[in-house]
Amino acid sequence: MGTFGRINPEIAAAGQSLRSRAAYLSMNNPWIAQGVANWTGALVGPGLQPTSKHPDPEMRRAINAYFETWAERADAEGLTDFWGQQAAIAHSMVVAGEGLALLIDSDDGPQIRILPPELLDESKTVELSEGRTIFAGVELDQNGRRVAFHILPERPASTFASYAPAQRVDADSVLHVFRPNAPGQVRGVSWLAQVILTASDTDGYEDALLMAAKVAAMHSGFIVDVNGATTDPHGGGDTASMEPGALIRLGVGEDIKFNSPQQLQQADAFLRHNLRKIAAGMGLPDHLVSGDLSGANYSSLRAGLLPFRQRVEQVQYGVLVPRFLAPVWRAVITHGILSGGIDAPDFEQNPRDFLSADWLAPKPLQVDPAKDLAATRAELELGLTSRRKAVAERGWVLEDLDAEIQADALGKTLSEQKDSKE
Repeated sequence: MGTFGRINPEIAAAGQSLRSRAAYLSMNNPWIAQGVANWTGALVGPGLQPTSKHPDPEMRRAINAYFETWAERADAEGLTDFWGQQAAIAHSMVVAGEGLALLIDSDDGPQIRILPPELLDESKTVELSEGRTIFAGVELDQNGRRVAFHILPERPASTFASYAPAQRVDADSVLHVFRPNAPGQVRGVSWLAQVILTASDTDGYEDALLMAAKVAAMHSGFIVDVNGATTDPHGGGDTASMEPGALIRLGVGEDIKFNSPQQLQQADAFLRHNLRKIAAGMGLPDHLVSGDLSGANYSSLRAGLLPFRQRVEQVQYGVLVPRFLAPVWRAVITHGILSGGIDAPDFEQNPRDFLSADWLAPKPLQVDPAKDLAATRAELELGLTSRRKAVAERGWVLEDLDAEIQADALGKTLSEQKDSKE
């Protein structure tokens, strides 16, 4: 029976190899790749949508509009927008166990640069004065609060191994996102840690099955001279090779035998068991790893998805929002107010009104949309949810949606008036 010690020494010993093996599987194993993609999609989908909690509707609209405009240019590398960066952080968190990003000041305000987690210097672990420590590149004060990160200054497009000492970066400029497995944890652990060996063994087993099938396809006959009339085991011809349909002389009497290679028994059941094991280790319903819906129905899908969605919400609101989304919101809105992009004369008196936001995840896709719409309508009628929340879950800002509805209604009215005049 294995043992497990304190979380941080265990991570320091195995974190790098776990991350490397998990990255290999996520790139080369189709089951793991599918599971990682489905976890990423479930966590962020097209992106979690913020809505300001400012009590004034006009100010709330201005703040939301400013953030929406900023989100389009959020990526310091110019490859995607803020919603795409959410997916990159979620993917890194699943595979490597943690996501790492820098908040960079620019002329257009804060921008985000996603970094590979291995740039956080794992070799830097030292005791400092006044109770401060550095563990695996993360500097902590005497209370365990993060005060700085020690990041290796590797260039994004670097293709050759090089070394430069880690640079100390203040914690306010670093977004370090991971799901803690134990109290006091400093670095993240790959979500694939429980399934790495199983996935590797499954790959090996599939290779063995494929080789067995190839051998079975070589159905050959062997001619044996039972009377010993010939001394040439190959009948005077060239050495025969084992090929499908071949008859191979063996000499020393002649008889004919056919090869019967042993087939691996219960291969399908064993593979299904391993896929279920991988799915359980990743915390996913079976069909989100195997893609097999042959035995699924509405009830079984719902029963499998409900506990999974609870896990998703735990990570969304316990990890992504406090560690990534909320700090970005505060940095962007603060810059907007101080730079004059948002007219907020009462910011200093009520900063919380401006720096608070609700982050609503996209509504999960439903097996039966009609039933989902009926449920939403019932919740609204019973006062169990608000129209703002229901709209935000679909990726819209309530004020923008109302403006579009009014515009559609006005356009329809004008069109009807024009038709009546004609």
